[in-house]
Amino acid sequence: MKPTDQLVEEHNAIKLVLRVLDKICIKLENNEIINPEVLDSIIDFIKIFADKCHHGKEEDLLFSAMEKSGIPRESGPIAVMLQEHKIGREYVGGLTKGVNKYKSASSATQEIIATQVIIKNARGYISLLSQHIEKEDNILYPMANKHISEEEQQILLKDFEIVERERIGPGKHEKYHALLKKLQEDFLS
Repeated sequence: MKPTDQLVEEHNAIKLVLRVLDKICIKLENNEIINPEVLDSIIDFIKIFADKCHHGKEEDLLFSAMEKSGIPRESGPIAVMLQEHKIGREYVGGLTKGVNKYKSASSATQEIIATQVIIKNARGYISLLSQHIEKEDNILYPMANKHISEEEQQILLKDFEIVERERIGPGKHEKYHALLKKLQEDFLS
């Protein structure tokens, strides 16, 4: 297994959450109530798994290895990915604010405003990440596989394990797998 294979597998989990988030947007647009705990669990997944762990592996390890192999960080595909990670974090910040407003809404007007903030940021994040993942899977990762030596790739895999242990922590992977299964059953079945 190559480090990029692991990242593609992680993308599959992230894409599942994006599909669930889209279903939630549709429900909110139809004035359905969404359990705030579901929204909180999705935000937790995005912040910890997608950003802290997955994007962390890319930013701290993969992109550095690509840079060492001669691919510039300040321009080209790596620079684009870094910029998109930043924009994604802004959407997640807006989504978090919207969910917090949704949970504390004390009037129908406040709930409508909070719902609009959630939908706007969720849709922006879904659109951004969907395109982002396609670029990484089809352009960036093949480029990495071509330029990073087999030896360096094996080192990356070991470093990825360390990132997972340190940034996600024990028991979190199982928690996220259970969450993904529940979200899939509740929203995509």
